[in-house]
Amino acid sequence: MSSALFAYPKKAALNRVLPKSKIYEYAKPTRALQRLFVDEVEQIVWQYKLAPETINLPSRPDVPEIQIFTIVLKSAELSEVVLRTIDKAIPSPSFFEIITGDRIKSTATYKRPSDADSSKWVVDAYFETPWQKTTTPREPIPVALNLAGLYEQMLQRHLLVPVRAGEPLKQHVERINAIRLRQRDCKNLETRLQQEKQFNRKVELNQQLRVLTHELKSLLD
Repeated sequence: MSSALFAYPKKAALNRVLPKSKIYEYAKPTRALQRLFVDEVEQIVWQYKLAPETINLPSRPDVPEIQIFTIVLKSAELSEVVLRTIDKAIPSPSFFEIITGDRIKSTATYKRPSDADSSKWVVDAYFETPWQKTTTPREPIPVALNLAGLYEQMLQRHLLVPVRAGEPLKQHVERINAIRLRQRDCKNLETRLQQEKQFNRKVELNQQLRVLTHELKSLLD
């Protein structure tokens, strides 16, 4: 799997610290969520803006720009609710490089304008790379004809399930979400099977597990 760590063009560099207060102004977080920000996040830096004027690729309504952020942690991990809160405050597709100590990983969601209201953005499930050393060599950004094509290729580097021939990004992400759901349901059923004492009930649970396993295989093929 690719590292999904890219060497972005210098012209796209911003290196601006994003104060947590700016996120709070937009998100109106609860006290508990603010506490998570304080406990987990050391600093948020807006590192790069990939836009027509910075990388010479035309935009599209669904991908007007691509933002790259670095989040330096105080803790070992970042709660998804914190990441989601930051992401919802940013009106364009974004990638986050999470750093703790000498480790780094990249994470992103398939982010797109809402079908119901194009001024609002849908934040889907998150996909991430494994932790790597911060010294991991970076790759050039993928070659693309426009920002939408670049975004798709960058996001594909975070997806563990290979894309099917001719499968659009939205359908690919929907299939991965369905796979995650079936995997979770299979795990829950396996746990219930281990705990179940009644034979008839075990037979019923085994049948449900076979159906889910078949559905999972068809999604993975």
